[in-house]
Amino acid sequence: MIEDAIEDVRRFSEENGLHEMQILLLFSGGKDSSLALYLLKEAGLNVSALTFFHRWSWRETLNWAMGFTRRLGVEHFLVDITDGLLREAVGRKGPVCINCKRVMLWNAKWFALNGGFDIIAKGDNANDKIIGALLDQCKGDIRLCGLPKIGVPIFRPLIMYTAEEVEGLAREAGIKPYRMYEHARRRQWREGCPLQYIDEDERVTPELMDLAYRVNYEVSRLARRRKVRMSVRVPSFEIICWNCDDETLREAEEIVSRFKGGGE
Repeated sequence: MIEDAIEDVRRFSEENGLHEMQILLLFSGGKDSSLALYLLKEAGLNVSALTFFHRWSWRETLNWAMGFTRRLGVEHFLVDITDGLLREAVGRKGPVCINCKRVMLWNAKWFALNGGFDIIAKGDNANDKIIGALLDQCKGDIRLCGLPKIGVPIFRPLIMYTAEEVEGLAREAGIKPYRMYEHARRRQWREGCPLQYIDEDERVTPELMDLAYRVNYEVSRLARRRKVRMSVRVPSFEIICWNCDDETLREAEEIVSRFKGGGE
C-alpha cells in the first residue's frame, strides 16, 4: 500500500510539473505531516520542512520531528512564532488554535515567497475537508490548489486518503511520532499544543497560557505512563480522559490540586 501511495504522488507530480519545483511542507511532526513528508521525499521531489513552534510547544515532539527530518535527509526550518501568537491571541476568547493557524499561514506564505519556494504542501487528509473552506473551493483536482488569496499553490498529497488509511500507511512506513497522550479537542487524535485546552469562554492571557502548559505537561506524563489519553481544561481544571480508571483519575486530581489557586 505504501508503494502505491508513493507511486501515486510520483505520477501526480510528473503530470503537474512538481518535480521541477521547490516544495515547502508545513511539518508539525504529527502522523499526517510526517507521512506527507515521507511520501514526497520517496517520490523524488525537492521538499523542505517548515515547523512553527512557540513558548508553549511540546519540546519532546519537536525533538522527534527534528530527528525524523534528519533521518530522511530533508532540510528543516524552525520558526518561533511566540511574539505573533501573543499579539493575535491575548485578550481574545479561545480557542487559541484559530489565532495560531492564522499566524502560521501568514508566516508560511511569506517564508515561501521570500525563500524561493514554488509550492506549499500540507498534511490534510480526507477527514479534514470542510465544505466551504477556502482550500475546498479550488477547481479541478483538490490535491493541488492555486488560490490567488494565498498567493502560493497548495499541494495536499493525503487529501484523498481517510484518517484510517493514513494510519495504515504511516504504520507500514514505520512512522511512529512521539505521543504526549493528550486527549485533544477533536475526536481524532490531534496532539501538539496544550493551549487548545484553555476554556473557550475565557479571555486569553500569558498567565493562562503558562498554566495550560504546566498542568497539561504534568498530566501528560501520567497519561503516557498509564497509556490513556488525558488533558486538563483551564482555568476550570476539568479533567478530560478516554479510558481512565478510578485510580488514574485520582492521580490526575492530585496533580490538578497542586495547580489550583496558583500552587505551582
